[in-house]
Amino acid sequence: MNVTVGIDLGSTTTKAIVLDEQGRIVGRGITNSRSNYDVAAQVAREEAFTNVRFSMLSRALEESKLLKGRQAEFENALSRGFALEGYLGQLDRLEVHCREDLSSGRYGDLTLALSSALSDILRRLRKDATALFAPGRNARSDFFRDIAGSGFISAASEISRAGGPPFDRIVGLFDKSIIPVENEPESRSFSQRLLAGFGRIAGSFGVDASRVRELLARVADTPLTPVRLVGTGYGRARLPFPKDQIRSEILCHGLGAHLMFPNTRTVLDIGGQDTKAIQVDPIGVVTSFQMNDRCAAGCGRYLGYIADEMNLGLHELGPLAMESKHRVKINSTCTVFAGAEFRDRLSAGEAREDILAGLHRAIILRAMALLARSGGVKNEFTFTGGVAKNQAAVNALRELVAENYGQVTLNIAPDSIFTGALGAATFAHRDIQAGAAASGEQQLVKASTAPNSGECHGDHCGC
Repeated sequence: MNVTVGIDLGSTTTKAIVLDEQGRIVGRGITNSRSNYDVAAQVAREEAFTNVRFSMLSRALEESKLLKGRQAEFENALSRGFALEGYLGQLDRLEVHCREDLSSGRYGDLTLALSSALSDILRRLRKDATALFAPGRNARSDFFRDIAGSGFISAASEISRAGGPPFDRIVGLFDKSIIPVENEPESRSFSQRLLAGFGRIAGSFGVDASRVRELLARVADTPLTPVRLVGTGYGRARLPFPKDQIRSEILCHGLGAHLMFPNTRTVLDIGGQDTKAIQVDPIGVVTSFQMNDRCAAGCGRYLGYIADEMNLGLHELGPLAMESKHRVKINSTCTVFAGAEFRDRLSAGEAREDILAGLHRAIILRAMALLARSGGVKNEFTFTGGVAKNQAAVNALRELVAENYGQVTLNIAPDSIFTGALGAATFAHRDIQAGAAASGEQQLVKASTAPNSGECHGDHCGC
């Protein structure tokens, strides 16, 4: 199966979209970008290919009639079993790196106690793993760092309070090891993980296990050939693509928003490190735009700093802000002084939820200034990027747009975080249709094996 791929290499997350030969979306993938941009691009593509294969599997199962009315239930269980296998594999790699760190000799007399604590923590994480991927249980995050880190920290705290090694030394093992874990490819193939996941659930469905296993293996081994890749995003200069396969974030987000909502005329994208206000014409061509300057104030990164200061997950900020009864006016959103500013407000007696409500409004006010400079807000208006998943930010945006521009249609797609990747994949598809040379099979393979030379930040650096 020939496919085209779009990679959006963001400062916080890396996204991939896969299109089939007719230009239809057949796969999506996402991973975090915090450790190694090259690996992130490779992992996002592989996640998208996994998504494609599960779609292929769904069609094959429907044609086979093997599940007799229980196909949806089976697919959900298989997906969870597959995810569980991946999680357990990452836990194994985490243990390997933590043990290597412990064997370095730098922990001195604490080595044995830390080794015992690590064994206890990993035992708990493995024991709890099945429940994390049980039906009806939704993970708090898509990323291993967050899922495992939460359990690791909780167990480390209990062990330390019970007389074990200091909390910071235990957690230090995780912090030192998580980056190499994220940078290593999965040691098992898709087929191996899929069949292992099937082995966990085969007895629950009363099916001919050998026939289902044969079907799974056939789908897993179906070749997917990326005939062209196009990259975009904050770190696009880090992608190992020829120049004609790199597109501006502005162009990709404008086209992606148009494809999601064809009547879009204004686009606001708030990502981890920058904010973009874009105007597009009726066919999705960008007519004007504005971006924030080098400062990350008013972006997702700022919310990340606040979440860290509050010891909360990023996804928890919006719901907490929405509990506000008296929004605090915030005059500055300086990322550098985020923690100090938050503590100052708390010491003045302000409630956390009221401070957060004010912070969300302040962030959107900065975005409104960019929108004004780009040409204002026109109907329809599409909000994209990771911050579009934050309901407090969405509410602040609705309020401020209504105050300044009246009632306009505000579009937010459930998959809005993939907008840039969709635009990039569509450019790749159009390139092939226009007769561009097919390419793509080797580029990300080369990237995944190249030594990491450090992160590049696209428009904001001198490369």
